[in-house]
Amino acid sequence: MWSTPVNNSGGGEQDNNTIGSGRRWVIKIGSALITDNGNALAHASLDKWVPQIAALIGRGYEIILVSSGAVAEGVRRLGWNARPNTLHGLQTAAAVGQAGLVQSYQARFEQHAIQTAQILLVHEDLSSRSRYLNARQTINSILAVGAVPIVNENDTVATDEIRFGDNDTLAGLVANLVDADTLLILTDQDGVFDDDPRHNPNAKLIGNCEVNSKKLDQSAKGSGTALGRGGMTTKIAAARLAARSGTCTIIANGNQPDIILQLADGAALGTKLTNDRKPITARKQWLAGGLQVKGTLTLDDGAVNAVKNTGVSLLPVGTLACEGLFERGDLVSCVDRNKREI
Repeated sequence: MWSTPVNNSGGGEQDNNTIGSGRRWVIKIGSALITDNGNALAHASLDKWVPQIAALIGRGYEIILVSSGAVAEGVRRLGWNARPNTLHGLQTAAAVGQAGLVQSYQARFEQHAIQTAQILLVHEDLSSRSRYLNARQTINSILAVGAVPIVNENDTVATDEIRFGDNDTLAGLVANLVDADTLLILTDQDGVFDDDPRHNPNAKLIGNCEVNSKKLDQSAKGSGTALGRGGMTTKIAAARLAARSGTCTIIANGNQPDIILQLADGAALGTKLTNDRKPITARKQWLAGGLQVKGTLTLDDGAVNAVKNTGVSLLPVGTLACEGLFERGDLVSCVDRNKREI
């Protein structure tokens, strides 16, 4: 069992050795779970998850949903045979399906006297400091009245975000945005394995791991399916993004009975990814998550120590390699000799 001490304040600081030590959770539900093989929304699955979420809200939890399914629902409503592979086709399906997705959630949450709120974001909403803070305040206000924000990417206007893994990344960004205690990523797999379980029947589930462990990079094999955009690699990347604000991530099988309640009660299910570093400041969270990285600087050991521990300016002599094209004011990633981001 994972310990789950009670904390009555949402969005508080999290003990990295526990699951659910705070009550503000971001729950991400992927396409493979929320659709019937991509043909329509899996209403039976919604009937299972919504009562669990409602029960957590009754305990004082604050829940933010990041939900896929709009494109698949749009494909069904339009009578198409397959998910489109063009940007405009995806945008059309998302526009048609988004209303049905939110309606399906709203109808079920209303049975528990809970309201929902639709929030559609694009990258510019998070890269602009003022819009970032406004989105944060809006979500906090929605949570304060006991409603459930349902967050999705605004696919109908995005030009380069409808691609592999976006909702996983969005979930990590939202976890940063709201200072979530836990990011729960529900998928059709039991968690992260040490090898691809689809091809290796002897693959073993990784129960607990530090989020920046290299063994995760070796085990995170998989790619997007016809239903969605992400694989396990993007989920681990989302967990690392969320860890910047101290958020702990669980990757678990959403098909398991009462999975959300079991995890909240401390069941050792799925893969728990704990933060192995101190959370960075709120402004640095925004810089790291809200802005697009334009390049990478590989630093020598002396420069790594200087940047991490002294806060001095980076000198050219400490830079071993430079990748990408960037200008003054752009965001770059600094890595050590082993390509580990510092």
